[in-house]
Amino acid sequence: MIVGLGIDLTPLGRVNELAQRHPQFVDRILTPAEREQYASFSGQRALEYLAGRWSLKESFAKAMGTGIGPAVGFQDVEVIDNQQGAPVVTGSPFDGRVHVSVSHTATLVMTEVILESEQKND
Repeated sequence: MIVGLGIDLTPLGRVNELAQRHPQFVDRILTPAEREQYASFSGQRALEYLAGRWSLKESFAKAMGTGIGPAVGFQDVEVIDNQQGAPVVTGSPFDGRVHVSVSHTATLVMTEVILESEQKND
């Protein structure tokens, strides 16, 4: 049963500007495993990865109904690309299935998160 849905749209330029102005930005947004994957990219692909993770975590927090803050922080959600390049949630405070999708244009990243409970409502 779907218990949460979150969507986010983020301009790549905004994330690039934040990363340039604040050297700690990447460490604040990405978990250690995400930073390891991020380090394998460069240029536009690295920016897309960083903006995608920012946006996915925003979408996740919206699906939880909290927004980013004390209940759900950037380090509480981890999304790693699998062998085929698809994003997979490998860590989160949600006890159930988490479905994620990310899409990019030249200037935007759009993400969606669906939270699915293992329990059925009778």
